[in-house]
Amino acid sequence: MLTNPSKFASPTRWIKQSLLISIWLLVTLYPSSSPAFDILMGTGETGSFSHFTGRTICRIINRNVDDLHCTVVPADNAVFNLTNLQGGSLDISLVDSRMLYDAIERRGNFTFFDISYDNLREMVTVYDIPMSLVVRKNAEITSLDSLKGKRVNAGAPRSSQHFVMDTIMGIKNWSHEDFSLMEELPPSLSQDTMAFCHGTIQAMVHIGVHPDSSLQQLFRLCQARLVNLGQEDMDKLLKSHPAFIRTEIAADTYPLSPEGVTTFGTQMKLVTSDSLDDKTVYDILDALYRKRSYLNNAHPTLGEFSGSQSEKGDAGIKPHPGSISFFNKQGL
Repeated sequence: MLTNPSKFASPTRWIKQSLLISIWLLVTLYPSSSPAFDILMGTGETGSFSHFTGRTICRIINRNVDDLHCTVVPADNAVFNLTNLQGGSLDISLVDSRMLYDAIERRGNFTFFDISYDNLREMVTVYDIPMSLVVRKNAEITSLDSLKGKRVNAGAPRSSQHFVMDTIMGIKNWSHEDFSLMEELPPSLSQDTMAFCHGTIQAMVHIGVHPDSSLQQLFRLCQARLVNLGQEDMDKLLKSHPAFIRTEIAADTYPLSPEGVTTFGTQMKLVTSDSLDDKTVYDILDALYRKRSYLNNAHPTLGEFSGSQSEKGDAGIKPHPGSISFFNKQGL
């Protein structure tokens, strides 16, 4: 018996109808969400603590702030981050407070820059960056005064380490001739630490957060210790640059060098521009504060993250309105 073809749809027509129904169900049951707003964060070079912190912050933003997606953009030059933040190529960035102040005031490395950074705004201070004087135990260096006449490493020219050594020499009215040896070794390929361990130099500057595994190695293998700075030297150092702060390296941070140390340093700021809207800034800070335990687990230094630090250096910029709104609501 022949079947009347008019009673059944053709296979092609049936396939088309099935596809249309499937598409309708997908649209109805799974409505499309609005695309996420991409946030680009400038950090230090890959492998630096700044880069590690930026990745940690982006992870928190991506998991806890709706419709925001944060991506880290590492750079080996802080000027790159500042300039791209100023120009709008970056949305937020981790910036050292001294570098930030110098950029705003056009001093230091920014003296001849024809760029205005007045549109930058501070979101929050993320962590302190101590500047520590590391010495060999047998060098008999117990203060800045006893550094005179020793073999020291100033760090590579125009580096942060060299800037710190120049600052120390400035407040003490020293010149290169006041040292038996003044090296300019960079940390790359462990040139400075190898010279320290072999005794070629007796003192060097360390800039960075604590605890630091590289310092722990110096304490364990090379008889290193940290120098506690006296009150008079501290006062002079703090006056030498508005962004400098007094900071402490807590006792027992390093089991092989258990004494607490008073020193000076700068601060790492989370910075944006005045073009980033208040709500986005507020939401980012809210997520970071709700996840402070996550920051602390990532590194003890990040556990100190707070908007109410007892001492803040002058970074030369205003706080972002979204930041002001958040901290006022928190009572900080």
